[in-house]
Amino acid sequence: MTVPSELEWFPETRTSILRIPLVRLLLPFLLAFAWFAGSFLVLPPEKALVLGGLLIAYMIPPSGKESIIPLGIVLGVPWYLMAASVVVLDLVTGLFMILNLDIAFRIPFLGSWIGRFLARGKEFLFKRPWLIRWKVPGLAVFVMLPFQGTGGTGSPLVGWMMDLTAGEILLAIGIGASVESLFFALGYDLVWRLLLDHGTPVLALVVILLIIVLAVLLTRSWSGADRDN
Repeated sequence: MTVPSELEWFPETRTSILRIPLVRLLLPFLLAFAWFAGSFLVLPPEKALVLGGLLIAYMIPPSGKESIIPLGIVLGVPWYLMAASVVVLDLVTGLFMILNLDIAFRIPFLGSWIGRFLARGKEFLFKRPWLIRWKVPGLAVFVMLPFQGTGGTGSPLVGWMMDLTAGEILLAIGIGASVESLFFALGYDLVWRLLLDHGTPVLALVVILLIIVLAVLLTRSWSGADRDN
């Protein structure tokens, strides 16, 4: 697959040791492995392996923070470590894209996805010019959106279209991923603790809320049908 000339980006990453293709390719993987290896220092081996499996699953669509983080908490990984690990993985993925976009574009399926994402991304930014004006905070908001492609893979592409530097993109990914991960981690940790300590009352409250929401939706549906008639 021929790499478009516009994808030869971030000249600051082609200096010094990063000019060596093998270094650019392996550096993100080494950083991710170092984080995983470090988890054995703070977790029992079986929990560290669970964390590693969850991080691999996080890289496979359509898995996202909203599913991986609560699953990790349920399986016994501390909420703060689960959140931090997902943030690190987003940063490492973003770093891989920044350093190796030309290689990523040649990977089957990923290359075609990048092409489609760039086309949609330009339209997305055109409709939301405030994201471009906000620069780093704008990209951080994009990262926090709970949609496929707003993590470490798609955010560098959007950041490039916003004319951000590699450092600014990584900063935005770190901010956005941290806020989103803490939101899910703290929220699910609280819910999980409530279920463990007060399972019956909490489940009863959830059922009542679901019944209320369902009743409201049905009422609106019938009202709309009556108006149509």
